[in-house]
Amino acid sequence: MITGRATLEGTKRFSERAKTAAGHFRDAAGLRLSSIGLGTYLGREDAATDRGYAACVDVALVSGVNVFDSAINYRGQKSERAIGRALADAFRTGAARRDEVFVSTKGGYLPHDSDDSRDPRRYIFETFVATGIAPEAEIAGGGNCIAPGYLEDQIERSRGNLGIETIDLYYLHNIESQRTAVDRPTFRVRLVKAVEALEGAVADGKVARWGLATWDGLRVPPEHPEHLSLAGISTVAREVAGEDHHFAAVQLPVNLAMAQAVVYRSQETKDGRLAALIAALDLGLAAFGSASLLQGRLAGELPEEVDAAFPSASPGAQRALQFSRSAPGMATALVGVSTADHAREDFGLAGVPPADPERVLALFA
Repeated sequence: MITGRATLEGTKRFSERAKTAAGHFRDAAGLRLSSIGLGTYLGREDAATDRGYAACVDVALVSGVNVFDSAINYRGQKSERAIGRALADAFRTGAARRDEVFVSTKGGYLPHDSDDSRDPRRYIFETFVATGIAPEAEIAGGGNCIAPGYLEDQIERSRGNLGIETIDLYYLHNIESQRTAVDRPTFRVRLVKAVEALEGAVADGKVARWGLATWDGLRVPPEHPEHLSLAGISTVAREVAGEDHHFAAVQLPVNLAMAQAVVYRSQETKDGRLAALIAALDLGLAAFGSASLLQGRLAGELPEEVDAAFPSASPGAQRALQFSRSAPGMATALVGVSTADHAREDFGLAGVPPADPERVLALFA
């Protein structure tokens, strides 16, 4: 495994070397991170897509992008492996150093292994359920498990897939599934045990920090059955590990069609109800936006008011991405691309300053 992790010194070095516009790099999670990052959700479970992601990693590094996001269940573990191989090549050739790049991944869903010849359901049952690694009673609808032993197993598998000693950010993945599967006290017990496992992984040097990657949980109102409270999660983190806990980030959808994190006051805080991005900022959490282009559906023609708000970005994908990365409280907007041509188009936005966040808010005035 490649030793080391992203550091403030290393990420600053990367930002200073990169030829990007002012404001492209931000201070987040104790590091200097690019305002655009590579997401790896999309694509077939094949070698051609692996090669596409490898090419996108190369384009990202050249373009001044140092944030790479994955999950163990993406493409049957192939996305983690493709990113791991591509980054290892970049480190070997000197295109980047390990301390300059930020690698995040997620655990929670029961993943199959696309390199295993067994049927996915059989693989999952024999590997995780029959062995007791994922206790059947703690598997929520959709195949989600956050039991401590299961998370420990998944962290080890992700470290192996990525080929890195320390994962810079490890997310609990869509724990809304757990929230709706059991009553509130049981959910809290499961969450406490999961946080204990994550803090243990930090102590062992396997993870540098942890967070929540969600879909609906942070954007829906408190009375919604899937609602997740950032203040409540922070309280659990402090109960488990004190003020020096490692709960550092959230990931949630932020795009032109799903703007609740920007404008809808879904989170209860000491200052009243706030939108999720602002609530995260208020708690000192870095916010990473997913689905910035809504799986390509926002890459085409956009409304006139969007074009007018972000004239410095190229029409289409860049303007949609400009909205996401310029939202108030955003650290990095993740974009899923698996071809070098699309990567060059999207990551070319690194050469354009982010827009004033007021322009984002003005679209909803």
